[in-house]
Amino acid sequence: MFTFAQISDFHISLPDGNADRMLQTAAHLRVAVAHLNQLHEIPDFVLCTGDLVDGGGAGEYAILADILAGLTMPFYLIPGNHDDREAMRAAFPAHGYLAGHDGFMQYTLEEWEPRLIALDTLIPGQPGGRLCSTRLTWLQDRLAEQPGRPTILFMHHPPFRTGMKMMDDMGLADRGGFADLVRRHGQIEAVLAGHLHRPITRRFAGTIAMTAPGPAHQLALDLSGEEKLSVVMEPPAGLLHLWLGGDDGLVSHLTYTGGCYDSRQVFPRADWVGDGTPPAPSIPL
Repeated sequence: MFTFAQISDFHISLPDGNADRMLQTAAHLRVAVAHLNQLHEIPDFVLCTGDLVDGGGAGEYAILADILAGLTMPFYLIPGNHDDREAMRAAFPAHGYLAGHDGFMQYTLEEWEPRLIALDTLIPGQPGGRLCSTRLTWLQDRLAEQPGRPTILFMHHPPFRTGMKMMDDMGLADRGGFADLVRRHGQIEAVLAGHLHRPITRRFAGTIAMTAPGPAHQLALDLSGEEKLSVVMEPPAGLLHLWLGGDDGLVSHLTYTGGCYDSRQVFPRADWVGDGTPPAPSIPL
């Protein structure tokens, strides 16, 4: 049994950038890092599933590297549509896996059970994503290597529609080819993604696919089908994945990385007052 965290869509900008001025993305990410470091069960590692910075610039990645250096556990990166591959590689020279294959940031993590496979859906200059034939062939070869080993895929763009029209319009192109490949490989336990700034789960190609919320802003839940997109400051959060193994497999939990309450403050039931109500938690100001 082990745990790993997933945080996504940081959108780090320079101090005078819109994301920092309006959404305080760097400050929120620092809080998320502190949150992960102080969990009761410290994650074995952290997956960062894209849109790491807002504009792809070297200065933004320098701020990101400084913040993520505060994590007490290893972390692994993949690009989102706001990222730049070469700037990522330059900012994280110790992360040799970012060299990837055929120019794409695709790699495997072999140290744990299950195996993890990173996919690169970035199309430079475009908000949507793609897994082209080169990337899919690489994935097919990796899955064929260990067909009996439980495997988790992680990527930025989710491979399913959500009903949030504007995000669906900038989702993963040609989802059918990826779905066919996943369906042929029964060892895939889950597909983990970002991009949507919301926790969303769907049954997909014989497995489970899910997206992580953001550590700062979320996208407003608008299922009207209209061409609009809004940002809301709902509670910042990430996902905490627990691998139980055997028939129990993977269990995923939402973990709030910021807000009024201290996640370490636990009230045993024996401490509850006579009417069954727990004592009011203290709220840090």
